Amino acid sequence: MDTTVCARELVFQGPHREADQAPGAALLLADSPLVSEVSVTGPNRVLVRYDLRDVTFAEIESALEELGFHLDNSIFTRLRRAYYDYCEDTRRANLKINPNCFGQCARRIFVRHYQKAEHGCRDHRPSHWRAYW
Repeated sequence: MDTTVCARELVFQGPHREADQAPGAALLLADSPLVSEVSVTGPNRVLVRYDLRDVTFAEIESALEELGFHLDNSIFTRLRRAYYDYCEDTRRANLKINPNCFGQCARRIFVRHYQKAEHGCRDHRPSHWRAYW
């Protein structure tokens, strides 16, 4: 059995443009090469399976927060999050894996989604309204 594969549950809560955030997050995570398996377990719950050598639970959560998802912040969830962070940091230290995110977790995890997004001018007004000088 591989000890570097982790299965964790993401819990969402709070105001969001979508009532159920889990399906949207599951679609984004399914496109990521760092996440091996994603399944929606409830309207606000997503089960994620990933390799600890590639990414941590904290990096996945911070990437989702950067993209605008609202994670549950109840006391039980915060305790579970702290426990996961401690266990994963200890296991990565024992495996002699250096942290390799350095603040660009969302771009590294969701690079395919970022490449598919439209970039450039996002002003939807006609060009003759924008160029009136």
